[in-house]
Amino acid sequence: MIRAILASASATLMLAACTPAADTGSANSSESAPPISTENMSETVKVLASDEFMGRAPGTEGETRTVAYLIERFKDLGLEPGGRDGKWTDPVTLKHSVVNDIRTLNVSHGETEIPLRQGLDINISSPNPREDIVIKDVPIVFVGFGASAPERDWDDYGDMDLTGKVALFLVNDPDFGVAEDDPVAGVFGGRRMTYYGRWAYKYEEAARRGAVAAFVIHETQPAGYGWNVAASSPGENYAVASKGPAKPALDLRGWLHEDMARHWLTQAGYNLDELKTAARKRDFEAFTLDDLRFNADLGLSVETVESQNVLGKITGTKRPDETIMLSGHWDAFGIGIPDAEGRVVRPGANDDALGLAGIMEIARNLKARPAPERTVVVAAWTGEESGLLGSEAYAQDPIYPLETTVANFTLDILQTAGPAKDVIQVGEGQSELEEMMAAAAAKQGRTVSPEGLPENGLFYRADHFSLARRGVPVLLIMGIAGGPDLVDGGREAGIEWVAGYIANRYHNQNDAWDPDWDLRGAAQDVELFLDMTEDLANSTAWPDLKPTSEFKGLRDESAAARE
Repeated sequence: MIRAILASASATLMLAACTPAADTGSANSSESAPPISTENMSETVKVLASDEFMGRAPGTEGETRTVAYLIERFKDLGLEPGGRDGKWTDPVTLKHSVVNDIRTLNVSHGETEIPLRQGLDINISSPNPREDIVIKDVPIVFVGFGASAPERDWDDYGDMDLTGKVALFLVNDPDFGVAEDDPVAGVFGGRRMTYYGRWAYKYEEAARRGAVAAFVIHETQPAGYGWNVAASSPGENYAVASKGPAKPALDLRGWLHEDMARHWLTQAGYNLDELKTAARKRDFEAFTLDDLRFNADLGLSVETVESQNVLGKITGTKRPDETIMLSGHWDAFGIGIPDAEGRVVRPGANDDALGLAGIMEIARNLKARPAPERTVVVAAWTGEESGLLGSEAYAQDPIYPLETTVANFTLDILQTAGPAKDVIQVGEGQSELEEMMAAAAAKQGRTVSPEGLPENGLFYRADHFSLARRGVPVLLIMGIAGGPDLVDGGREAGIEWVAGYIANRYHNQNDAWDPDWDLRGAAQDVELFLDMTEDLANSTAWPDLKPTSEFKGLRDESAAARE
């Protein structure tokens, strides 16, 4: 079956590549066909999001089919193998665990016991997988937002020792949603989430401080998505198998439903709204929640999963050791619980089959033009939906040195509502790539607009971040960063598209290929990255990080490698 899929898809795409592409609708479109084929992109998504690929979960038959398809496509595009030793793939060893036997799961307060329902009241999993996890009568510590930020003169932990305890966090940053005249306003990112606001940081800090478990109280607005997303794949966890000394890891982590959090706190004599107010003050310090105790006795299925990143490249003619990287992720959420229509495959059509389709279109165009002076690497990562794991594994042990990686361009979700007058900037204030993007957009007759939803922290939620946090200049285009100013309907229509996608399609069975998509706006964004890639690949420029980037010091440390 898989050979038939590959043959049919390859033939269709080769025909589409030879057929004039649909007009992208950019403001300065000419009579000649634009370089990015919306037909090619649609056909790629139609294949990758089909039921035959089983939702593309790592370590499954869906991965086997996906990797085979990607290698075949990369070959058809004329790319060279981009992995180690002339291979198309680079292995990523993952530890996969699923909580499958809940013997005990509750919070107690004296004689009162509050049972917890997995997926409804809480979604817990283990990044420190073993077959049995027992946590008995452990104190729960409210740590506020859990930020330890000396550069902001902020420390939520005070003298609290978290060793052997459970940490309970608020989501986002202390200054999220406050009034402009509030003393904390602007201390962190304002509406823009900082890394301190991400659940990943909160878990890392709790583990570093010795906690056995950490839970983030879910609230839809500061989290950026509903409980249905936070509770997807209940009990399941993937983690990169460590190649060096093991980092501290929690036994359990996860999201706690807001209603259940209020129940816990009320039982202990506190009010969640009052605690949020207190946690936004500089003098807040973590404290133990009376004699509230957490209890869990769980059985887990644990397996080692050998997954794969897929990499192709175009070797540079003059400076092959200098690299521009194009990337997206191939994984989605695999097979899930049947929805109302009985569908079990979560196809990940837009997230991120469409991003990969865009990357392939860039590669196709680059191969049709004179070979670049610098090397261009095309990467399809595994494990993004499980915590950016494929890109993180690569960043821990890169094939192409990060200090001579000129830039990373990542496509992860593209808007499907038609041509736009602008492109949305994610993570403003990071690098000089932002000015390059503005210049490239201007050539298209477009402008750059700031994120419409900066509180969602998207800069920290896609694969480019694994490289960014190590000092590589990056750009991300992500369609849910804010409503674009659409040619048809304006900003209001763009906001409506984003809201509809997040509410109805994001991370579920509805993220499926749609023949009625209008991909002209997506093609504009892909063409933008094509132009920037080609410019950088044929220059000697090294875009720098800005002083406002928290990673500038890391990039500066490797400056000698770029002289």
